[in-house]
Amino acid sequence: MAAAHFLKTHGIDLQDARTKAQASMSPPQHESNVSRQTVREVRGIRLAGRDPDLRWDVSIDDEGIASIAPCDHPQRAPLSGVLDGRDSLLAPSLCHPHIHLDKCFLLYDPKYADLAIEKGDFAEALALTSEAKARFAHDDLERRGGWLVEESVAAGVTCMRAFVEVDSTVRFKCLDVGLMLKERYRDVCEIQICAFAQDAVFSGGNAAEGQFLMEEALQREGVDVVGSTPYVEASEDLMRRNIDWAIEMAMRYGKHLDLHLDYNLDGGKEPMVHYLVAALHKRQWTLGNKDKRIVLGHCTRLTLFTQDQWRDLRANIDDLPISFVGLPTSDLFMMGKPSDGEGGGERVRGTLQIPQVIQQYGFEGAIGVNNVGNAFTPQGSCDPLRIASMGVSIYQAGTKRDAECLYEMISTRAKAAIGCGKHTGESVQDGEQAEFVLYRTESLGGRRGRRTLQEIVYDPPLGRVALYKGHVVNLKAVDSVMK
Repeated sequence: MAAAHFLKTHGIDLQDARTKAQASMSPPQHESNVSRQTVREVRGIRLAGRDPDLRWDVSIDDEGIASIAPCDHPQRAPLSGVLDGRDSLLAPSLCHPHIHLDKCFLLYDPKYADLAIEKGDFAEALALTSEAKARFAHDDLERRGGWLVEESVAAGVTCMRAFVEVDSTVRFKCLDVGLMLKERYRDVCEIQICAFAQDAVFSGGNAAEGQFLMEEALQREGVDVVGSTPYVEASEDLMRRNIDWAIEMAMRYGKHLDLHLDYNLDGGKEPMVHYLVAALHKRQWTLGNKDKRIVLGHCTRLTLFTQDQWRDLRANIDDLPISFVGLPTSDLFMMGKPSDGEGGGERVRGTLQIPQVIQQYGFEGAIGVNNVGNAFTPQGSCDPLRIASMGVSIYQAGTKRDAECLYEMISTRAKAAIGCGKHTGESVQDGEQAEFVLYRTESLGGRRGRRTLQEIVYDPPLGRVALYKGHVVNLKAVDSVMK
């Protein structure tokens, strides 16, 4: 097949990958299935954001882009350290701004086969996940987390914020494995670790222990982010205390802050985002936690805002480094499920309209995968580009600029949201870090091409080659690039 030949020329033997991937379903070897090789130049490629009829050479030096020049030798013989980019489009690499590392692929793991979805609602998802957490062990956390990282890298992800839960049930099991995977894959992907309080830290009998464990976790080397879920608290007052506590922890230990916030579609509930913004200003975040960012995930309640409410929120945020991250696959699965006895003909759905939030109101935003293969989000994959493509219909975003914005939301905007770089648009530039993806722009039959980033978003190609800090990432045991 044409795609298989393309990948093999870049060091990816799909037959060998399939054999090893099948073997990895048996007891894991607990080693990285990813390697890399140095590249000095990528030749003859199209560049996202530029004339699709032109071809370019990209030179790489010291893990950065040294130069971008017109290509005058599109079919020169292969040379060591030179990547032939013919029939490829080069664009910035992808990013997971929000993904859960510890509870991924529970529905795929035989260990949890008895924890099947029966209702498909949020309460059941919490219950099934809590039961699964009681069984978590180092071995299966490492196995499933490795699947997630490697399939993400296969899709072109070079940066991710990975949530790992810390509470009285799992204590530091998830954190230990997350930090280990961060180190294992450091040469192919930057992994931010978010110590995450999924459970309440002020409600219930284990709240005090949860606070203690979280504070211990935040002092561990390699932990980058404080994460919390105010809406699981028993009252609005306790939600506010949760927010204050999370801000205090982030500022005390110099961490980014990431909150699951306002996850409802109830117009009668006061949005907690207003209290959060006021609390951040009161604590003088921009002075006391300089260069650390704030991410707000879900925020489905904000889909009920009027234009004036959005404008007021933007004015109140002022210079706070806040980004909103929409999580559409989870939001649409969880939101609007009818109660027992209802006809079910009308199902109100809601996910934050990130393109509108960016383009109309001037906020910073991104979209992400969130969960994959568990009761919160049983469907989907580790490929952010699939989320962007789905966004064309979810957000009714079909123009050329919309498509570029959708790509930025899983790439440069996503990286900027979590503090892994600056938003530089949909194209690569001289002097930037050499982190990008080569997309095979021809279909498998060779009859239809994808010449622009717009077409990549409309119809994500199968063949991809990722570069991280000037090195081609070779995937030895994951064939998800062909799925």
